[in-house]
Amino acid sequence: MAIWNLGSINADMVYAVPHLPQAGETLAAGDMQTFLGGKGANMSVAAARGGAHVCHIGAVGPEGKWAVDRLMEYGVDTRHISMTETPTGHAIIAVEPGGENQIILFPGANQAIPSDQLGQALSAANAGDILILQNETCLQAEAARMGREMGLRVCYAAAPFDADAVKQVLDTLDFLILNEVEAEQLRLATGKTPDALGVHDVVVTIGAKGARHFDGESGEVSEVAALPVTPVDTTGAGDTFTGYVLAGLDRGMPMKQALTLANKAAALMVTRHGTADVIPDLKEVQDARF
Repeated sequence: MAIWNLGSINADMVYAVPHLPQAGETLAAGDMQTFLGGKGANMSVAAARGGAHVCHIGAVGPEGKWAVDRLMEYGVDTRHISMTETPTGHAIIAVEPGGENQIILFPGANQAIPSDQLGQALSAANAGDILILQNETCLQAEAARMGREMGLRVCYAAAPFDADAVKQVLDTLDFLILNEVEAEQLRLATGKTPDALGVHDVVVTIGAKGARHFDGESGEVSEVAALPVTPVDTTGAGDTFTGYVLAGLDRGMPMKQALTLANKAAALMVTRHGTADVIPDLKEVQDARF
């Protein structure tokens, strides 16, 4: 089986700051590092490190070959990433000592993925493969419909959150993952709680409390508790969680087992500074003791 990821690719410029800046404030950073990032790239790397075969569908600009090379180095199939004239996406990320962050995102080439590229990529997918989307690229609704028609397991990570974007793909989804704030925003937009969305599996991450799974078929609700760690940087932790959940499911794990594995991966991730480049591999996650 395989995971197909229509996902963003960014250069993440991470600044260590004494506190998150306020409106109008000029703030000196104590350190700056550049990482491979973007929600899509993070999820692809996490899923690949979680043991899945991952095919990334995306785009970079003329200066973005380094990002494609880095993805390939981390085990991601990059044959469906195009080079465009639009600059590679990037994010400016401020991280304070407690690990909380603030992000400015420039979409760039992530919004310039050619539509014919999507069809060419998915023509190689097989029924039962996983298709994952996030709200950082173009072609989400088209991909979701195509995936449903092809018998793929269509998954959506609802971030950066936009209720209209979620509603456009909701009737095509098999799996939806969002955080507690996003779940409430979606409830306000649709009038439906996670268990009433008509999606087979909904996972709501609940921060320091862990994650909650809603089984749309049985109605069962289960939780996975968070692990006790001291965070230094929460950037990319949610993407790591999502990538590992999907890798577990792709490898045939029951949902509870996949969530437990993903929980450990995310817990390790928040103890590290950076994004895709520092996502833990499967052996690290399996060997971790909390």
